[in-house]
Amino acid sequence: MHDDPLWVHAFLAVHVAAGALCLVLAPLVLAVTKGGPLHRRWGKVYFGSMGLLAGTALPIAIYRPVLFLALVAILSFYLTFSGYRILRLKNLASGGHAGSVDWAAAILTFAVCACLAGFGLLRPGWVQNMGVVAVVLGSVGMRSAAADMYRFVRRPTQKMFWLFVHFEKFIGSYIAVWTAFSVATLSQIFRHAGLALWLWPMIVGVPAIVATVVYYRHKYPSVASRDISTQRA
Repeated sequence: MHDDPLWVHAFLAVHVAAGALCLVLAPLVLAVTKGGPLHRRWGKVYFGSMGLLAGTALPIAIYRPVLFLALVAILSFYLTFSGYRILRLKNLASGGHAGSVDWAAAILTFAVCACLAGFGLLRPGWVQNMGVVAVVLGSVGMRSAAADMYRFVRRPTQKMFWLFVHFEKFIGSYIAVWTAFSVATLSQIFRHAGLALWLWPMIVGVPAIVATVVYYRHKYPSVASRDISTQRA
């Protein structure tokens, strides 16, 4: 590691700083008034930080090379990207269409995650022997990208579908940040935790996503359940 070129050390420094910023920002974004100026401002900073996080992880992972981390970097950023883009795709429920960038990102991520899961299952050595974790993360990524493409071709019937997708994707990206932090930092403390260090953020985070979506469905029951097709009829 000490023999790495200067650019690798620079990228690592930016990577660590961006990751730390994401860890701090996400709770702030969730805490402030949704849709308010602070929420939008901090959300954009979080999006940019996630871009830096993935943008620095990918070239380092390719340089070393660590295929597992390269594939996970793409998955992590896609969760943030699609969570941000869904705010531009609110009109899917009323006849709008996804853009070419949305299709390209979803198809690429589905393919990447299929490789991640496939390698984990059939060629674990190709993904640094992270077989179980690769299958779990790959499956999650495939499901996320497939759900997006389904929305692109089958018009959502709930007017506020975008709100729930937005929460799901952004909290999902935060789970990815915590997973990276857990493996990179907590492994120094809990040396024999093994797979638990990789999987505990998901075990905690998925119920948090469900609870958040349920909360907002109850908060906006009349809007969340409104069927667009029924409205037109």
